[in-house]
Amino acid sequence: MTTTAPARAALLTADQLAHALADPSTVWPGGRLDGVRAWPQSLAGGASGIALLHIERARTGRGDWGTAHTWLATAVRGEVSAAANASLYFGAPALAFVTHRAARASSRYLRVLERLDAATCTVTRNRLAQAHQRIDRAERPPMEESDLIRGLSGLGAYHMSCHPHHEITRDALAYLVRLTESLPDPAGLPPWWMNVAPTGAPHADYPGGHGNFGLSHGIGSALSVLSLALLRDLAVPGTVDAVERICAWTDQWRQGDESAPWWPGYISMQQATVNHVHSDLRPRPSWCYGVSGTARAQQLAGLALRDPVRVQAAENAILSTLRDPLQLGKLPEIGLCHGLAGLLHAAWRMATETGNSEITLELPRLADRLITALDLDDHDPELLDGAAGAALALHTLGTDSAPAPHWDTFLTLA
Repeated sequence: MTTTAPARAALLTADQLAHALADPSTVWPGGRLDGVRAWPQSLAGGASGIALLHIERARTGRGDWGTAHTWLATAVRGEVSAAANASLYFGAPALAFVTHRAARASSRYLRVLERLDAATCTVTRNRLAQAHQRIDRAERPPMEESDLIRGLSGLGAYHMSCHPHHEITRDALAYLVRLTESLPDPAGLPPWWMNVAPTGAPHADYPGGHGNFGLSHGIGSALSVLSLALLRDLAVPGTVDAVERICAWTDQWRQGDESAPWWPGYISMQQATVNHVHSDLRPRPSWCYGVSGTARAQQLAGLALRDPVRVQAAENAILSTLRDPLQLGKLPEIGLCHGLAGLLHAAWRMATETGNSEITLELPRLADRLITALDLDDHDPELLDGAAGAALALHTLGTDSAPAPHWDTFLTLA
């Protein structure tokens, strides 16, 4: 794709964004002190996320390692968290994830990586022990136990990507399998049902909690991680059964028709009781809760289970979205999480995975839409919702390459 006009436009925009994000002192004059997400060790909003952009550009020959090193040095500045708040998106695991990407192409980071990786293993073991104790008590999971952003789906994705044959990777996958095994429940709710609102806290609007489909905070990330384990011959006992259990639940709640299916972002106890989701509750096609994430998880599950009907349904879901102006209009944002960059990259991943030419044909138009949105306003520099993430999506489209280890592991898209 690198010789086509759409690819050149994508690369030019990605280059411009990256150049504007080259110097931490000009991106954040005086530093960032306005919340945890903005701390240097935050993958979502801090320096480690922007470092990932520059590492991927250097790995593919579009950027220089000096810039990547500057951002990495900024990211590790100060005390690094390996406490209860550490996760794939924050603290030692986030820094280990980013540093792994650099270390694969340069030996200069091996000593710091060893320390970060050891801290990440400790964090994971502690979280696994707590999760198994919760299951032993037959209690419902808190959101931060299993999700991608804060929990063990994210840590499992990290370990599977960075050291796939390590014991901690098998332990993390075994937990995700156990997460899907039945708990005593007269209402017949799935074992990953949470007794909190989608915010992660109790709320009067969700007296019976909720069931979450999303990749950011729901069962979608576990489905992706377990499916990838099968596809990479890393599965632990029970993995196929776990994937099938999750798929059975998502199939129960799949909406639309065969040509344009979609899945809810989450359902309440009331919806589960009446077995109905109103079409007005269709989530926008974002990565976090919408079809950008759920369709990719379904495609991976279909490939892992050797189920071509599921793969086709997933690809129909993303293709119908790409062709629907009303759905595209619901994504005015640019970011990977809530915006056009997430849809673009998920669609590129899906098209690349199976060689779906119909999806591929839609990518230039979507990239143009993202480039136009980037030109309309100034944007936050961050990775998850800002310019760094948009630059990574456009860079990957333009180079038509996301070499392993995949940068989009933190989205469980690969």
